[in-house]
Amino acid sequence: MKNTKKNQTSGYYQSPWSCEDGGAERTQVVTGLPGLNIQPNEKLVVKASRRLSTGNMVVLRDPGEVYLMTVDTYRSKLGLPCFSHVEKLDPQTLKPIKKSVKLKGGKWWPGGFCVHRNGDLYVTFGRYMHRLNPDCELQASYQLPVNLPYNSHVVLDNGLLVTKPITSEEQSYLTVMDPDTMQPVCADELMPEPSISRLSASGNCVYVTGITTIYRYHFEADKNELVLDKDWSLNYVGGSTQQYGWDPVVAGEQLWFMDNGKHRMGETSLSMLNAGVNPTPNNVIRVSQHNSDDYDITPVCGLSHGSVTNPPLFCSKRNILLAYDSANAFLKAWQFDPQSRSLIEIWRREGFGIGGHTIYYADSGEVVTADYQSLKSIKGLREGEHSVVLDIETGREKARVPMNNYWQSACFPAPGWGRDFYWLGLDKLTYIAVE
Repeated sequence: MKNTKKNQTSGYYQSPWSCEDGGAERTQVVTGLPGLNIQPNEKLVVKASRRLSTGNMVVLRDPGEVYLMTVDTYRSKLGLPCFSHVEKLDPQTLKPIKKSVKLKGGKWWPGGFCVHRNGDLYVTFGRYMHRLNPDCELQASYQLPVNLPYNSHVVLDNGLLVTKPITSEEQSYLTVMDPDTMQPVCADELMPEPSISRLSASGNCVYVTGITTIYRYHFEADKNELVLDKDWSLNYVGGSTQQYGWDPVVAGEQLWFMDNGKHRMGETSLSMLNAGVNPTPNNVIRVSQHNSDDYDITPVCGLSHGSVTNPPLFCSKRNILLAYDSANAFLKAWQFDPQSRSLIEIWRREGFGIGGHTIYYADSGEVVTADYQSLKSIKGLREGEHSVVLDIETGREKARVPMNNYWQSACFPAPGWGRDFYWLGLDKLTYIAVE
């Protein structure tokens, strides 16, 4: 039976988790499934795991259908063009049931894939976009215009796919793709400045975090093009020495994102721990969807060399914000007052090695995340990263289990179809359930 609970944007297939972060608004909220609801006498158990070259993303389609995207990162170390694969998995053993051919890519950066509302899978990796059917068979490909890696895509309510390359120096363009013809629907849109972060979207509106300023575009059907909103933007760097921000979350009529995005993970470290480059603390930024002059910039913890590579979490139902400093292993929660716009701290976790993307169950208030303590781990064992479930209102730890992955997770996990979930470390996929 097909899940009928609507996602945040109607361009996606109606499943609990049809794309990265659960939707183009990046709220990381599971739709159509109850929470884990972990009781005091229950625990998390690793049911299956798989070593991967580089894991990138897990999404769900129809009940029991689980898909994994991987990329061959190691070819980039040799200066070779990279490829991606998509697999349809056995949801319990993680063994591939179907597997795509090598999908052309190019220069490496973690891309993304989704299940479109038409039921097919769309992959963006390197400078290519691909369309696959539910059996992972390649249907069409398109070489994107700029010889740079493109960092995934978002699907608008009208079904169009929007993508862009990742760059901090070169000119950056938005490309709008037709899901049926696999061709651009209009001329590429030159952005005001380069952009590192992934796109976010709400309805037919696209948000772009540039290296100094966040912008908004509207897709205007009568013009058949993306149009820059000249009345809405925020220079979140200003006269400070802060560096570029990452993916914005669209929630509670606000946008939420964090800065100081430059780091050394993957260059000199297996994790984000102590990987910050900029000497300043990192901030969480709030800006109103309705008025970009209505904004706040708040230090996460105030520690030097703060850095992140992913979005925060905002719970609209409870008006709770979770932001973090991955380089300093710090996680904090605030209560947000929509009237006064104030943020009041309600709990913090120091020494908590969070890398980024979470899974959030709104009904039970459970946040699925991970705690990386290097290979020393907790209790002196070489257990790598732990999967952890926290209560969003109190920060109380409801359950924890070691996953034995070497790299800190920085990519995209997914819920399972029951009281379970799929945690994706860069080097390992782990299937975890409540028992």
